[in-house]
Amino acid sequence: MTDKQWNDLLTVIDGKEIGYQPYGFIIDSPWIPGWYGISNIQYYASDKHWLDANLKACELFPDVWFLPGFWSEYGMCTEPSAFGAKMIWLEQSLPHAEKVIKNIEDIAYMSIPDVTTDGLLPFMINRLKENEREILNKGHKIRFAVSRGPLNIASFLMGTTELMLSLAMNPLEAKNLIDKITEFICNWLKYQKECFPTIDGIFVLDDLMGFIGEEELCEYAVPSFRKIFSAFDSKVRFLHNDANGLITAKHLAEMNVNMFNFSFEHPMGRIRELAGPEIVLVGNIPPRDVMAAGTPEQVIEAVKKAACEIKDYQRIIWSTGGGMPHGVNNENIYTFIAAVRKFIK
Repeated sequence: MTDKQWNDLLTVIDGKEIGYQPYGFIIDSPWIPGWYGISNIQYYASDKHWLDANLKACELFPDVWFLPGFWSEYGMCTEPSAFGAKMIWLEQSLPHAEKVIKNIEDIAYMSIPDVTTDGLLPFMINRLKENEREILNKGHKIRFAVSRGPLNIASFLMGTTELMLSLAMNPLEAKNLIDKITEFICNWLKYQKECFPTIDGIFVLDDLMGFIGEEELCEYAVPSFRKIFSAFDSKVRFLHNDANGLITAKHLAEMNVNMFNFSFEHPMGRIRELAGPEIVLVGNIPPRDVMAAGTPEQVIEAVKKAACEIKDYQRIIWSTGGGMPHGVNNENIYTFIAAVRKFIK
């Protein structure tokens, strides 16, 4: 993000007017490689492809707030790799990590990774260091420390079904696992901040929050996320959960979150009721059915529908209800921008 975009974001968080309706998208490897015309492997393996693709997005859509912006990532493998997970790389599909926890007893012996040396983490940091000067020369800065959330990482390490069962049947072991991952995430976020002093935001993605009940959320997730979003003093504390977010929305303030991207299935007004007036909402156009597979006319109708779902546009960033998916073309992005400018005042 440019200095102006960042300052405007902070103004939106403060609940003040910036003179226009802001719009932005979470962009990473589900969308960027295909849109740029390269394979996923090329995107992950080549720092030049990664930089050029992200710069092209900024150049073609200069008014869009790309979040987190210049995200150095390796799909779902980044954090699990630090725990020793085997990574499976595919030419055109997203990579995935194999489980490292075979039995519930393994959790007790699992160590907390060194964020300066383990897995893909040094490669992620080095990519940003190698390209930071060019990013700065183009008027942007590295703004966010980024991580998958503790429940997401736990599901990668032991399997989603196994994690859900352990929360119910082995709560002590499950809590031990989540506590270890939380400490790792806090260390990882702080290390990113140490490497890049321009960072003043924390961005965490965790869809597994949407698969547990409120009792489990309050017991396992809320204390963990409160620690994570307090890892260092930051002005922007951005949570992404595009699964069921109705329960999550009620506890955002407790988790020290001030910005929330959620599922397109939830009306903006309903999330506002649950989250309260102080949280910046990021949404809420259907990403796949409309932005990727829809016509420009359908994009326009979706923008108008989202605008009608909420009365007060304070602390709103117009976006998709989730990250930018594979297959979104330039025409639909330009149509989205034009529709926000025309129909949302």
